[in-house]
Amino acid sequence: MSPVRDRLFPHWELPEVAKNVYEAMFIFDSNRFARDPGGVSGAIATLVQKFGGEMLASRLWEERRLAYPINGQRKGTYWLSYFRLESRELVNFNRETSLNESIMRSLVLKVDPRIVDALVSHALQSPQEARARREAAPVVAVPVEAGNAAE
Repeated sequence: MSPVRDRLFPHWELPEVAKNVYEAMFIFDSNRFARDPGGVSGAIATLVQKFGGEMLASRLWEERRLAYPINGQRKGTYWLSYFRLESRELVNFNRETSLNESIMRSLVLKVDPRIVDALVSHALQSPQEARARREAAPVVAVPVEAGNAAE
């Protein structure tokens, strides 16, 4: 909504822009996350809401040693988020995440609409629920034919 555009073309309306679902993985500075976990992780939800989006799921993935140091840090806290956001706001969202000092790296991917429900419901499960579901799943043995066996 540019003031110049509004003044020159007041009757023009912007077309509807699709709200896509995005999956984002953030690597937080582990030291900052340890001091203020709610504040660091809450910054993601705040950014999504700032740009008119809706947070679908957001949770801790894991804390692990990094393959190489980032900003002098050897450990990072991985945070997984799913959110709905207008596609034109994604550039602004990415810029804000790159300016946030608690976020060392981020990756945002567009999710195929056919699998959104499955991914979000899986992300909302606790680690204990996911482990129990894997352990309860039956193991299926696939017979190998003699002619197709690896030699």
